[in-house]
Amino acid sequence: MSKSATPFELALIERSSELPAYKWLYAALREEIVKGRLRPGARLPATRELAKQYGLSRGTIMNGFDQLKAEGYLEGTVGSGTYVSSVLPDELLEVGATGGKRPEATRSVERRMSSYAQRVSLFPNLQIRPSRAFRANVPALDLFPATLWAQVASRRLRRASMNLLLGCDAMGYQPLREAVASYLTSSRGVHCVPEQVAILSGVQEALDVVARLLLNPGDRVCMEDPGYPGAARAFAAVGAKISAAPVDDEGMTLHKQALQGARLIYVTPGHQFPLGMTMSLSRRLKLLEWVAKSGAMILEDDYDSEFRYVGRPVPALQGLDHHGMVLFTGSFSKVLFPSLRLGYLVVPLDMVESVSAMISIINRHAPLLEQSVLCDFMTEGHFGRHLRRMRQVYAERRSVLQEAAQKNLAGVLEITGVEAGLQTAAWLCDGRSGHSAAAAAAEKKVEVTPLSEYCQGPSAREGLHLGFAAVSPKEIRRGVQELAITLGV
Repeated sequence: MSKSATPFELALIERSSELPAYKWLYAALREEIVKGRLRPGARLPATRELAKQYGLSRGTIMNGFDQLKAEGYLEGTVGSGTYVSSVLPDELLEVGATGGKRPEATRSVERRMSSYAQRVSLFPNLQIRPSRAFRANVPALDLFPATLWAQVASRRLRRASMNLLLGCDAMGYQPLREAVASYLTSSRGVHCVPEQVAILSGVQEALDVVARLLLNPGDRVCMEDPGYPGAARAFAAVGAKISAAPVDDEGMTLHKQALQGARLIYVTPGHQFPLGMTMSLSRRLKLLEWVAKSGAMILEDDYDSEFRYVGRPVPALQGLDHHGMVLFTGSFSKVLFPSLRLGYLVVPLDMVESVSAMISIINRHAPLLEQSVLCDFMTEGHFGRHLRRMRQVYAERRSVLQEAAQKNLAGVLEITGVEAGLQTAAWLCDGRSGHSAAAAAAEKKVEVTPLSEYCQGPSAREGLHLGFAAVSPKEIRRGVQELAITLGV
């Protein structure tokens, strides 16, 4: 069993005046071990630390330790530390057999939870496993310049000021807000100043913040169908009613029935999730015209728009807004790496104070050290170079997927034109359900997601979601061949 340090002070039972000090220490430590609070392999504090903590002599501490060693509860030598024995005495095992069990839930009254707690549901995180064809929503983590990132982080930590260790404004680290505003203005066509930029843990937190600020229970939210399930969960958690708007080749359709009474419209115009089309300019202008008349707000999720393979980057919907009706959010999770947990929310100037107040009571502010490292990574040019490099890599993998699919899957799986992003939609042509195809593919170690998983209701057409960014061309070809066998080509 591995040994682990116990960095905390030990809270032992109160000493009885009738017991000699070393006997009290022996009994107290033995009880901690028997009850399972000090586990096998745990390292005890040094004798000097215990002596100082309890006002005893080191000789008293050592006498107690010696007695416990003699009985088999402790092990260790001078200079190597003292540990709870990996193999405990038989009587200890019998007494402590229940010490590690999960305590049973014993409640005599029903627990009262808030209506929010009753509505909220778990949104699963990414599963930790090796990437394989065709895992979606994950970048090529093996190609991330981790050594360079470590160098930037190390330099930042070496010169960390007291202010950096203390904290920052709820809206985020000011230099990073300036860097993000500059990036969004030049690369995404967003109209903003740094004061409008809030640094958050990602799009999911932006969804939560916006939902809490704009929605009351019973308010209506219009979102794309199929669409991002994390958004649907965030809106449902605050008690909002969701109306689904179908998508076509121009993006989210503007059906009056879906938009009627909507307080908020959630949309991914740059690269629709999960189908991948780009909302046309005429559709964008009509949507802005509608919100200007209705008073509704738009939350624009700039999903995967950094990686575009066809044509010039499409300016953000927010950049076309002249009435302050669009909030704009994005994340660095897909661009850099998921565990970074940093993103941004651009809000109209009149909402800055409210957003700042909301963030201040939710998480105070995003982790400042990570913000400062990301800021350096951006301002020193590494971010732009990484984007350009990965765009080339993903473009190659996209081409490999399209060529292999055309060769091996023609007639059974139709892959849509991949304009941007890390994954694509593929339509089943033989009447097979997406769930049955995904289950069969999993047996061949091929990972696909049924498109129906992203639908609010019954799916109009069966298909699969295929990621290509996280896996090598060789793995993409293997995945296509296995998928072809699975689908009976």
